[in-house]
Amino acid sequence: MTSAKYDVLGIGNAIFDVLVQTDEGFLAAHGMTKGGMALIDEARAVSIYRDMGPATEMSGGSAANTIVGIANLGARAAYVGKIKDDQIGRLYAHDIRAANVAFETKPASDGPATGCSYILVTPDGERTMNTYLGAAQELTAGDIDPAQVSAAAIVYLEGYLWDPKSAKEAFVKAADIAHGAGRQVALTLSDSFCVDRYRDEFLDLMRKGTVDLIFANEAELHSLYQSSDFDTALKQLRKDTKLGVVTRSEKGCVVASVDGVIAVPAFPIRKMVDTTGAGDLFAAGFLFGMVRNAGFENAGRLGALAAAEVIQHIGARPQTSLKELAQQNGLPV
Repeated sequence: MTSAKYDVLGIGNAIFDVLVQTDEGFLAAHGMTKGGMALIDEARAVSIYRDMGPATEMSGGSAANTIVGIANLGARAAYVGKIKDDQIGRLYAHDIRAANVAFETKPASDGPATGCSYILVTPDGERTMNTYLGAAQELTAGDIDPAQVSAAAIVYLEGYLWDPKSAKEAFVKAADIAHGAGRQVALTLSDSFCVDRYRDEFLDLMRKGTVDLIFANEAELHSLYQSSDFDTALKQLRKDTKLGVVTRSEKGCVVASVDGVIAVPAFPIRKMVDTTGAGDLFAAGFLFGMVRNAGFENAGRLGALAAAEVIQHIGARPQTSLKELAQQNGLPV
């Protein structure tokens, strides 16, 4: 196996994030389910944006947030996601490249606008997402560059990609190329509603070995196995995948493999401001630990550190150097 050009290559829905702090009344007035992710059309996107207050805007999407976190830790990162050649698409491309991420996906010249997610953060830090996928849905197997995939030690995929059919094909193509090159494939389940939609297909990907590493939070794990008992669901996860990492908010995370289960505590924080990106940044720290061969426990601690940084401010991008934070806390970088 040749040495990797990239530590991690992420493939996901390229979504421009528009974040705003609001209250429960706004959610109720717009018929939103607090804490969830709803897919919306362009007309609803326009009406939500019109009613929102001043916003923070940045390039996002679940896998993109993870990849930016990985680059912030000092690893070599690349990203594949579809944008349109429009104003927001150009902003997106500039923003992600400025974060030291290789981004070479050809933008679409026609079709739907670049995807946007309107993220409403209530005073308790909970985030409610309304996502217009737009051009992100136009990602196809043709956007997957075999040379780029083969050159990445780990290929990281987001569950949200399972919504558009052509993206699903891109996902499977990337996993096949990665395994053919002796690389690892990781998948985040993304959202419990996403798991509800594709439970059997996700289990099939795990059981067939299409993916080697699964990231989930407690809600996603319970949804995957339709069990309200954590230990029962975790036991099943260990049977179905080589490595499973389950985040449990303030309880930290558990790393489950055939060899056993390791529990890693959460990192202490001063104040929780916005949960947007917590899971994405946890995955960044964990994957960074994996490519640095730091061991499961240190990988979990790096994940906890990155998640703790991102939930103490608005937005899903680190605002301080995760590499320096890791060094200050005696973690391997």
